[in-house]
Amino acid sequence: MADDKLYGVLAEFTDPAALFTACEQVRDQGFKNWDAHTPYPVHGLDGAMGMKPSSVPWIALVSGLSGAAGGFLLQTWVSVSAWPLVISGKPLFAWQAFVPVTFECGVLAAALGALIGMLFLNRLPMHYNPLFSSARFEAASDDRFFISIEASDPSFDAEQTGSFLEGLGASHVELVKE
Repeated sequence: MADDKLYGVLAEFTDPAALFTACEQVRDQGFKNWDAHTPYPVHGLDGAMGMKPSSVPWIALVSGLSGAAGGFLLQTWVSVSAWPLVISGKPLFAWQAFVPVTFECGVLAAALGALIGMLFLNRLPMHYNPLFSSARFEAASDDRFFISIEASDPSFDAEQTGSFLEGLGASHVELVKE
């Protein structure tokens, strides 16, 4: 296993306050490819990490409006051009009858857009992460808090990054291989 490629550094913290402070320091140090792992949501952690607002709402809006427009245009084409039927003297373009289907097409497209956008932005499905090879990382779903900094980060240096995380109060720091 000496030829294993280095994935990054994993630092363990015992409480959310220490993790919160450490995340601010990691952000201020200029690291880009890193993440915090917690057993439950920690209020304000996304701000401490310097995360930008999600673009999923915009994806849902665009896909919902596109779905509504597509549903409306399909109904218009069918009733006016493809199969024009005059029923009970109604005009061919009776847009009021198109509203329920237009609404449902918009809701369906927005929901699918939000789901697909979230999966794409989160890089899911990810069936394996090298952090899973760390025995200590199992506590991330129980009672421990972690910061992982990937070796692909431009500011990464294994020794300096490890000692930097120890200086932030990490109770345990380890190198993670791929």
